[in-house]
Amino acid sequence: MRDLIQVLSTILAAVAMALALAHALELPGKLRLTRDEYLVVQPIYYPGFTIGGVAEPLGLLSTAILLFLTPAGSRQFWLGVVALLGLIGMQAVYWIVTHPVNRFWLRDEVLGSAGAEFFAADPGGRAGSGGENEATDWTALRDRWERSHVARAVLGFVSFIALVVALV
Repeated sequence: MRDLIQVLSTILAAVAMALALAHALELPGKLRLTRDEYLVVQPIYYPGFTIGGVAEPLGLLSTAILLFLTPAGSRQFWLGVVALLGLIGMQAVYWIVTHPVNRFWLRDEVLGSAGAEFFAADPGGRAGSGGENEATDWTALRDRWERSHVARAVLGFVSFIALVVALV
């Protein structure tokens, strides 16, 4: 059972990392876009990346379960701790930095009920912190969104590598 959860955690961490890495790799090209081009491109990520994003909470959950099933103090345990911290870090960066900007980018989009409910979420009650006050400076929002994905890609990479090393 533990082996199955370890493989599942590794796969889920790989998917989480891949989604953030895809955004990070777009950074140089997206920095060349004009404001209008950027605003046209930005909403195309939904719902695809949102659907794939389910790997993050599932990966976090499976890695926590894996950690519970791993002997404390072992090499695999400490690698699991690193992986779990990386996945928690990805979530923290998303909800604190990325999500408020997503709310701003999608404010005029027609979303399905699940998407509308997800992007309406405002943990911590920070409505407005992602864009309404910065609406005139779209580059600040762009840079915040793009850099958050670089940070998330690094955290995802750390989690994935820790899980792979624990596997071997």
